Amino acid sequence: MSDIAFLKSKLGVYPGFPKEGIVFLDVFPLLADPSSFETLITHFLHHVTSVTLPKLRETQGPDAKIHSVVGLDARGFLFGPILAQRLQAGFVPVRKAGKLPGKCLSASYEKEYGVDSFEMQEGSIKSGSNVLIIDDLIATGGSASAAGQLVEKCGAQVIENLFVIEIEFLKGKDALKGDTYSIIKD
Repeated sequence: MSDIAFLKSKLGVYPGFPKEGIVFLDVFPLLADPSSFETLITHFLHHVTSVTLPKLRETQGPDAKIHSVVGLDARGFLFGPILAQRLQAGFVPVRKAGKLPGKCLSASYEKEYGVDSFEMQEGSIKSGSNVLIIDDLIATGGSASAAGQLVEKCGAQVIENLFVIEIEFLKGKDALKGDTYSIIKD
């Protein structure tokens, strides 16, 4: 069984949640099983080291690297720090407005039921840095797009957006800067 088939088999599936007509794919069972969680992190790491970094080094030279991994509130916080550590990069959280101390940068995005804002602490990413953005799921792309705006406000570059699950028919990746990689496409 491939990594992708294995991970997909471990997802929780909840028809009619949070409302009728939606099938909710839950990543928490992947975290509950150490083998699944290791497979997930290793899959992301393999993708970044075998696809993303070689492509980056073609344009930036042989020493190019990922400097920061940005995790979106809240499930990006589960995968981002581990991936960052394995890449020897920093981890930077992007949180909902009002949750971070100190001076923050802000970006708004539209959700299916209104407008929300994300914040990042000012100075958490250095200008010129290469950044990965990570989250559990991409639907419309609004929250990941806002995170990308925050990265750009720091003078840094989004190299790639990483997701465990992509809801393809919503075309959320079209709203994002940088490449996009999703392990499971639904």
